[in-house]
Amino acid sequence: MVDKKIENKNEKKDVLCNDKTCPTHGSNPIKLRGRIFEGTVIKKFPKRICIQFDRTVSVPKYERYEKRRTKLHARLPDCMKNKIEIGDYIKIAECRPLSRIIHFVVTEKIRSKEEKK
Repeated sequence: MVDKKIENKNEKKDVLCNDKTCPTHGSNPIKLRGRIFEGTVIKKFPKRICIQFDRTVSVPKYERYEKRRTKLHARLPDCMKNKIEIGDYIKIAECRPLSRIIHFVVTEKIRSKEEKK
C-alpha cells in the first residue's frame, strides 16, 4: 500500500506543471464543484481562456425556442497552455471565484479544431 502512494506522487511530478493551483497536478489544487460545461475556445490569454457555447431557450409567448450564445472565462493551468488553441472543444468545471470574471477552470481537451465532430 505504501509503495502505491509513493508511485502516485511521482506520477504527478512527471508532468511539467509548476502551477500550484492546477486541479490535477497542483500541490494546493483548486477544488471543483457545481456545473460543468463544454464549449469552443474563442480567445486565449496568458492565464485564461474564453469559451462559447450555444443553448436553446424557450419563448413562452410564441411557443418556440431560440438559440442563444454564452461566453465564459476559465483559468488555464500551466500544463494545458501549450495543448489548447483557439477553436478547440474543451470541458470546464466550476470552482471558487478566482477573480471578478473567472469562476471556472479548464479540466480537459475533448477535441482539436482540425478533428471533425
